[in-house]
Amino acid sequence: MKLEVYKQDGTKSGETVELSKEIFEIEPNDHVIYLAVKAYLANQRQGTHKAKERSEVRGGGKKPWKQKGRGGARAGTTRSPLWIGGGSIFGPKPRDYRQKLNKKVLALARRSALSYKAKANQILVVEDFNFEAPKTKDFISILNALKVKSKRTLLLTNGTLENVYKSGRNVPKMNILEANKASAYDLLNNQVLVLQKSAVSLLESSIN
Repeated sequence: MKLEVYKQDGTKSGETVELSKEIFEIEPNDHVIYLAVKAYLANQRQGTHKAKERSEVRGGGKKPWKQKGRGGARAGTTRSPLWIGGGSIFGPKPRDYRQKLNKKVLALARRSALSYKAKANQILVVEDFNFEAPKTKDFISILNALKVKSKRTLLLTNGTLENVYKSGRNVPKMNILEANKASAYDLLNNQVLVLQKSAVSLLESSIN
């Protein structure tokens, strides 16, 4: 599969990039994508939620009334879960939500995600660019030239480009990642996937 390489001003450079058939033209595996996305979202959870049970709530050490003789239900503490201010029954406790998948499963999920993007013509290759200093205005001008400013966009770079990242991190609907660190979730959670020319080989080598 060949794609045109665009310049920063939105015009075609005349160059093309050959995308690997083994990565961008496979039959996508929906179940593997589901597993990868589920694991990714689970791994984002902190798991620090906590509700106090009756033994952890302050107070309630004194029996509110005598056991018998007043015609009401028995009560041993004002911190019973049935009372206002009492503890919780089976409340959430801190836990680890992390899920682990095999490397081959994650690689297949990424290949499937890229194949879906290629089929939908949602991949755009742009020539390599960087900035001498962070400049959001210049970054936005590139997005406007490529006609992706209003779309949810993922830009994949070849390695760490700090000035590019700082220029685009405050742009709405924009996400910037190193090509070898993009998960299946990242590759799918956008409307346009923009690849820097040199990032294509980095992306393919990280999946193979």
